[in-house]
Amino acid sequence: MFAVIKTGGKQYKVASGDMLRVERIAANAGETVQFNEVLMLGGDKVQVGAPLIEDAAVQAEVVDQIKGDKVINFVKRRRKHSSKRTKGHRQKLTLIKIGDILETGAGKSKVMAAVGTGSVSAAAVAAITGKSADEAAKPAKAKKAAAPKADAKAEKPKAEKKAAPKKAAAKKSDGDDLSEISGVGPVIVGKLHAEGITTFAQIAAWTDADVEAIEEKLSFKGRVGREDWIAQAKDLAKG
Repeated sequence: MFAVIKTGGKQYKVASGDMLRVERIAANAGETVQFNEVLMLGGDKVQVGAPLIEDAAVQAEVVDQIKGDKVINFVKRRRKHSSKRTKGHRQKLTLIKIGDILETGAGKSKVMAAVGTGSVSAAAVAAITGKSADEAAKPAKAKKAAAPKADAKAEKPKAEKKAAPKKAAAKKSDGDDLSEISGVGPVIVGKLHAEGITTFAQIAAWTDADVEAIEEKLSFKGRVGREDWIAQAKDLAKG
């Protein structure tokens, strides 16, 4: 007995025991899935659907999640463009082994429906399988390996709490009142402190390269030179 099924936008003629590569299905290796889109059943009695045969199905075991052969796409543009590009692609596939072919009783079998990850939305895959397309296609071992990460995340808040006193100590460091420089307001003072600039002596020692770097980083747009911060800082540093 054979059947003609439809999956991933393609039609396949299958019989029990056949090994088949189809468009990727949201299932793990070892799970059994059911193809409910049966177009034709052949054998002692031939049945043809209109377009599908009601309550018929084909069950299959997922052997592995694989990739197809690499396909090379070469594009060459002539005349004004004068360029070329080569791209490679490997289609994601699922290797399955055909099992039972059901003429009736597909609705009562309680076997998970075969859902292609590229033919429907991610929400539809999650509704049918109870998990996302990527989670369903990953091997079971990947889930076990992800378990230790949860412990690592749980430990992070403890490390951050221990580091908190260091930040409080940094705020106690003494410095000059940079707002005494003409053109430097509270916002600019905050930016300078964030860069570790807290004294007039530091500003007075700026070189041209330092000025260029600080203006680019803090978006001062020539303000340092225009308002002569360095000269003002030198005078204020002398007291």
